[in-house]
Amino acid sequence: MDRRRVLKTGIAAATTLFAPAYLHAQSNKKLSILTWNIADQEALFKEEFADFKAANPGVEIEWLDKKGPDLPAFYQTQLVAGTAPDIVDLQGALWVEWAANGAILDLTPYFQADPEFAKLFNADYLSSWVYDKKNYLVPFYVSKTLLFYNKLMFNVAGLSAPPANFDDILKFSQAMAKDEKTGFITLNFDWLYWPLLKMNGIELLTPEMKKPAFNTPEAAAVVDRLAKATEAGAINKIAWTGRWVEPNGAFSSGTVGMMHAHSAAYFFVKGQGRWINRDSLGAVEMPGDWSTPTNHGFAISKSSKNPELAFALIKHMTSNKWATKFAGIRRVLTANIAADKALLAAVQEEDPLAHAVLQTQLAHTDKMTGNWPLPNDAQIKDAFWPELQNALLGRKDAKTALADAERAVARVLRRS
Repeated sequence: MDRRRVLKTGIAAATTLFAPAYLHAQSNKKLSILTWNIADQEALFKEEFADFKAANPGVEIEWLDKKGPDLPAFYQTQLVAGTAPDIVDLQGALWVEWAANGAILDLTPYFQADPEFAKLFNADYLSSWVYDKKNYLVPFYVSKTLLFYNKLMFNVAGLSAPPANFDDILKFSQAMAKDEKTGFITLNFDWLYWPLLKMNGIELLTPEMKKPAFNTPEAAAVVDRLAKATEAGAINKIAWTGRWVEPNGAFSSGTVGMMHAHSAAYFFVKGQGRWINRDSLGAVEMPGDWSTPTNHGFAISKSSKNPELAFALIKHMTSNKWATKFAGIRRVLTANIAADKALLAAVQEEDPLAHAVLQTQLAHTDKMTGNWPLPNDAQIKDAFWPELQNALLGRKDAKTALADAERAVARVLRRS
């Protein structure tokens, strides 16, 4: 359910997020914040907002939460209407288009005015929100992909360690494929599958990001091998047709040997898979230590009447104190160095398996891929993915599919 909350003198009262203009005129210290499917944090936000208001008398804070599928369209509608919230929680690469179009504020001057603030965060995660040498978001919570593996299926197949390279992924997958069982599955939205290509040296675009770079004989060979492994049942077809629930559900069933997904998948599969415990589930980096992030960060709408106050609230919510509390409650990493250190220490004793999963999120953060700052990211995905999917599912041969994808992506790039 969507949540609308105004927190006034510590009391939450239901209201619409965007009040009439005459109400806004009564206070020049009014802030609105839009979050992404995190309504379960109402109690924490109430506490955070009350603390902020105590330090900033007269401030009013309006909070609205939207489900993931609804937030982008809602935010765009509010931008067009001139009623965009001051602060918005954005996920993935959506922010780049809004940054390029001037919808969200360049935060670089705010970081420059307070250099110590930037030092609170993992530098690699922080830099993932840079476009045109400008920083547009502050980390809220972060996640990147890793490899989960079913140790029970590994044991049956005589496998003693996780795969060390791409060849191993395919070889191990085939060794575990039997009857209804398959060896490998991946999440495929938001470029989450790209580590499979990156570990083979395949790039999406040229270094200047102006032309496609993926249509090579080497790429065709990799895609062909993935397609053949899928046809043979080594790779589960849901890897190329599902999004979130379907691949996680397949892995939770105990019939898939390995799953490439981001850390949030752990809590999903743990809740569904009765077989999952510290002895049966492994969690490691993908071969080559490549991963694709899917992060959440706070941006400020350029139309905000109180950008300095909005940045102050973001600093408050992502500070050591509140990031630590949020990480502890939600069991997520925040890219706040102190908060993440505290979370790992707390989790190590109570859930060693979760600790292993979360540790991967702070390792090799310099080897993230699939997070190119492209204003036309969505259009490029729409041009590239259907053709790759055609090849992976055997509808086209790899060479033809990549050539078709190259033409489609080139058209998008020419229009931008």
